Amino acid sequence: MNEQMAAPLNTRAPQCPVPRPDLEQVLLGHGAGGRLTAELLDSVVLPALAGEELRGPLEDAADIPGEDGLVITTDGFVVSPLFFPGGDIGSLAVHGTVNDLAMRGAEPIALTVAVVIEEGMELDELRAVLTSLGTAARAAGLPVLAGDTKVVQRGHADKVFITTTGLGRRIPGLRPSAAGARDGDTVLLSGPIGAHGTAVLSTREQLGFTADIVSDSRPLHRLVRALAPLGEAVHTLRDPTRGGLAAALNEIALDSGVQITLDETALPIPGQVAAACGILGLDPLHVANEGCLVAFVPHERAQDALRLMRSRPEGVSAVSIGQVNGTRPGRVVIRTAIGGERTVDMPLGEQLPRIC
Repeated sequence: MNEQMAAPLNTRAPQCPVPRPDLEQVLLGHGAGGRLTAELLDSVVLPALAGEELRGPLEDAADIPGEDGLVITTDGFVVSPLFFPGGDIGSLAVHGTVNDLAMRGAEPIALTVAVVIEEGMELDELRAVLTSLGTAARAAGLPVLAGDTKVVQRGHADKVFITTTGLGRRIPGLRPSAAGARDGDTVLLSGPIGAHGTAVLSTREQLGFTADIVSDSRPLHRLVRALAPLGEAVHTLRDPTRGGLAAALNEIALDSGVQITLDETALPIPGQVAAACGILGLDPLHVANEGCLVAFVPHERAQDALRLMRSRPEGVSAVSIGQVNGTRPGRVVIRTAIGGERTVDMPLGEQLPRIC
């Protein structure tokens, strides 16, 4: 996921005492998609780059000014390892870019690719990555129109880094936004969570889960197109990548100024993922995904939305996981299986670095 430029948001500051690292240096956690990432954007990136005309919520992709219906996004991929169960950095670069466009209600129409290669990388490995990227692009109906290739000295990169820019066109009727969630909305989730992050971690650390857990990496633009009949009733779409479902929902709660209440018993967490997270001490809500989305629609259209989502293979397991309600704007809470309630915080920083 990338971010459309936005004004600094004081509401993204820590909400309770947390361990404070030395913020005079960039940490791996600054790229993990949690609170540290938001702070880096607010304190360094956005003040330097965002002008008044770019003020707005953090989005996956942005409208091109003066070009009605055209949407643009860019994203960098630094996955370690390059190959993992269910995917690799090449296919992931395509899927991530397609999904960033889709979360703004756009279908992809063109892609550019920049590749930074480390001296010494085996050509067979590079060939496999790029072949996978090309195959994924063709499968998504997305031509690669331009690109760039650079080689850096040994030790100055980790084999290969990929940057993609995607151009898309709005699907008529759809204008979802991270700021669009409204009181009374139902929160829908298209499929299980936690598989991508645990699959990558298992491969990287050789933890032995690889036979059981496969990344959910896949394009979601056809699933979003299936929602087109609902038009503007699709208030918000977001794929919970870095920082997982917790980060995605906290961003939406802040940008929309609403409280989101989840039902713990409704969350689709595969048994293997739950077991792996239990062993590793991870919260599945903080683990990255690459092939599911959350959709916010009015309660009275929720069943229609579920029917449309389940009509697609990507959404066959779609479920309702919560509602937009409550009196604490910007907060995400979860009603637990034993009847309690707890806050779902934005993850602080590094939990699973370099997973997308």
